[in-house]
Amino acid sequence: MKEIPPEALNELCRNTMVSHLGIKILTYKEGLLTASMPVDERNIQPMGFLHGGASLALAETVASIGSAAMTNTDEYHVFGVQVSGNHLNTARSGSVFAEAVLIHHGKSSHVWNIDITSENGKLISTARVSIAIVKKK
Repeated sequence: MKEIPPEALNELCRNTMVSHLGIKILTYKEGLLTASMPVDERNIQPMGFLHGGASLALAETVASIGSAAMTNTDEYHVFGVQVSGNHLNTARSGSVFAEAVLIHHGKSSHVWNIDITSENGKLISTARVSIAIVKKK
């Protein structure tokens, strides 16, 4: 099983929306990735709760990074093509944590299940992300 140091994946995300939202990759091994995201002024909605769109951005981020890490990106592009989620609870402060588990590993597509939890382990959102693996032209 391929493992990549989180520092290398975080460096890949520097100066992108991922770093703007404060998302940090914590662990990666093939088919499993974890990350954290602070709940702060960058990703709350006007009433002070974690924005659902930020949760979906976190979900697509971990799935995309997980797929890119398993793909020869010199030959293939990795694109998120579908994201769906259910927001079950919310958070107002601290951090949330995403755990992405690969549930389908095909030649041209990957599907990930992502659970996002609060610091105390409460399930905030659950998402499914489909990734397209596209040959570069």
